[in-house]
Amino acid sequence: MASETIVDVREVPPFQRHPMIFETWDKLETGSAMILINDHDPKPLWYQFSVEYKDQFEWDYLEKGPDWKVRIKKV
Repeated sequence: MASETIVDVREVPPFQRHPMIFETWDKLETGSAMILINDHDPKPLWYQFSVEYKDQFEWDYLEKGPDWKVRIKKV
């Protein structure tokens, strides 16, 4: 089974969240995933991934509020 890295940004200042997420993403091996835990729907992040990493990721909601959990897999 491929590994999954937990990235909990609920306590991270908003301006640091996306850089932290993309730094983690860059370190993932193909086939691995990160589980993003956020305090809101990370839909803007999905749009950013869609532009910058088109066809390179899978996005699956695991929980939708009050804490949001999304598995982002590098394919």
